[in-house]
Amino acid sequence: MIISKQKPLPEILAALGDSASLFLVGCAKCATVCKCGGEEEIWQMQEALTSVGREVTGSIVIDEACHMLRTGRDLRAKKDMVDEAEAILVLACGAGIQSVSASSGKRTIAGADTLFLGNIRRFGQFEQRCSLCGECILTETAGICPVTVCPKGILNGPCGGMDNGHCETDPEAECAWRQIFQRLSEQRSTDNLKRIVPEKDFSRSLTPGKMKIEK
Repeated sequence: MIISKQKPLPEILAALGDSASLFLVGCAKCATVCKCGGEEEIWQMQEALTSVGREVTGSIVIDEACHMLRTGRDLRAKKDMVDEAEAILVLACGAGIQSVSASSGKRTIAGADTLFLGNIRRFGQFEQRCSLCGECILTETAGICPVTVCPKGILNGPCGGMDNGHCETDPEAECAWRQIFQRLSEQRSTDNLKRIVPEKDFSRSLTPGKMKIEK
């Protein structure tokens, strides 16, 4: 899940500039779960904008705003409302914002900041467990990513900075390599630790990334 956070209203108003009429777009997937751009947040934003003299011509919460074809289709279904607006305010992740921009041709305002790819611990609580590095070593590290979970991103650990099982950079962060060792011990797979993990091939995570799944 892509974790995003709604920008503060003063920042959004500053970005809107002189745009007096707006069409609002949210996302029914990630942004809704993050309480950033679901039906409730779109309604709240409409009230906030109306209270400061901005006109909202309409709104839509797209099932998956990052789905470019669906976004284009859904915006066409609201064409009159979109055309009436001077700009589109999008409460979704960066991928969703770009889908709207590409589909509409209108001035598009980002109403949210995209933070990270997250795991859901429980409703409203998210943790970053993957850095999308393009070279996964989770098989060797018992399903715990040292690139992300280790504050230092150490590929061969633990380092000399562990203190009572926690990282010296963050006393509240449990050492990722301690967790890896404990889990590998439970799985009787500690031989994995005898292998030196080579340096990362960062060319695999260069941007822009593209992938086509062949049928």
